[in-house]
Amino acid sequence: MIEVIKPGLETSIQDYPGRIGYWAQGFPPSGPMDSWSFRLANLLVGNSADAAGLECQFVGPALKFRDATVIAVCGADMKPTLEGQSVPMWESVAVGAGQTLALSFATVGARAYIAVAGGIDTPSWLGSRSTFHKAGVGGMEGHALKAGQVLPVGTGDGTPGRKAKAEARPLFATEKIWHVEVVAGPNDDWVDEAGHQRFLSSDWKLSAKSDRTGFRLEGPQWTFTAKATNKAPEHGSEPSNIIDQGYPLGAINLAGQTPIILVNDGPSMGGFINPYTVPSAAFWKLGQARPAEILRFKAVSAEEAQALRREIDRACSQRNIT
Repeated sequence: MIEVIKPGLETSIQDYPGRIGYWAQGFPPSGPMDSWSFRLANLLVGNSADAAGLECQFVGPALKFRDATVIAVCGADMKPTLEGQSVPMWESVAVGAGQTLALSFATVGARAYIAVAGGIDTPSWLGSRSTFHKAGVGGMEGHALKAGQVLPVGTGDGTPGRKAKAEARPLFATEKIWHVEVVAGPNDDWVDEAGHQRFLSSDWKLSAKSDRTGFRLEGPQWTFTAKATNKAPEHGSEPSNIIDQGYPLGAINLAGQTPIILVNDGPSMGGFINPYTVPSAAFWKLGQARPAEILRFKAVSAEEAQALRREIDRACSQRNIT
């Protein structure tokens, strides 16, 4: 059992790949935004990659462990300490009964992940323990952690001192600029050539008005093809309006002139065009980007995006744990 002393900022229980197969009923996958770091943390403590762990956002929690166990902290550097002593990142660490793990402010990246041997053992809802805040399901009573809550932990035998190989870890941006892959579509034919060039050559600032539903971007104006302006009235009056359609996860949803990347807790449909989609292989970058940092987009083919995903899946394997 783990007692929550301080909850941190929106610390939540997540598992990978999340709640799959229910988006049509209004329940997005949720799950960790940086699944690369999340999966490595689980492997370090001897869990399967899909065991439930904690996602810590910007400011981490303080947790008191009632029983001895093994943990790992991966992702953003929140300067973790155990009883005041520094804890190494990307490594499994023994925790004694009664000891307190504390995470501070993120200095590099935005989200840290805590895995515990045996995994967080809250009830599964629609096949996942992941927290979906807006519907109040999964996790601990459907919401972020609160002080005084006690987290149940499953049975596990972790080994301290295991490390994730440096070459298997995600490489975080150090200059506050993230290069994010995108695949054209499904509505790329609504934007004219000048609009595409502007999107791919511009700096886009991540707005503070962003959360696990959508990442709002600030940047230049979009321009459109005749298809967006000479259309049937049921598509709506704005060039970016379209008759309600399904959205892919990672869609860059163009609301008027404001692009919003639909991330883990995003909506499944709506009435705006999506000229580009961020593939799953680039989601970890979104999860680690901080407000006011810059996103620069690079167009790749669907085949290139799939190859990138396979590379990350290979990195998240036992062969990269020593």
